[in-house]
Amino acid sequence: MARGGYTYIMTNKPRGVLYIGVTADIAARAEQHRNGTGSAFCKTYGLTRLVLVEPHDDITLAIAREKALKAWKREWKIRLVEESNPGWRDMSDVIF
Repeated sequence: MARGGYTYIMTNKPRGVLYIGVTADIAARAEQHRNGTGSAFCKTYGLTRLVLVEPHDDITLAIAREKALKAWKREWKIRLVEESNPGWRDMSDVIF
C-alpha cells in the first residue's frame, strides 16, 4: 500500500527566501525546521514559517511535485503561495 506525503514551502518572511521540501510527516518536519534541525539551508536563512502545504496520496507523487516546483521560476512560486495564503501566515497552527 502506498504511503502519502506532502510538498511544502518554508520562508522567513513574506516574499522572502523560499525552501521547497517533501515529507511523509508534515507536522514533524515543520517542527524540525523551526528548531533548526530540518535542513542546514533553513537554519542558515531562518526559514521557520510554513506557508504552503500540498497533500498527496502517494509519496512518489509528492516527490515529483517537489522536483517540479523547484524547477519553477521564483515569481511562479510566490504566486502559488499567495493564491492559497495571501497573508503568508504560518500554516503550522493549522496542521498541529
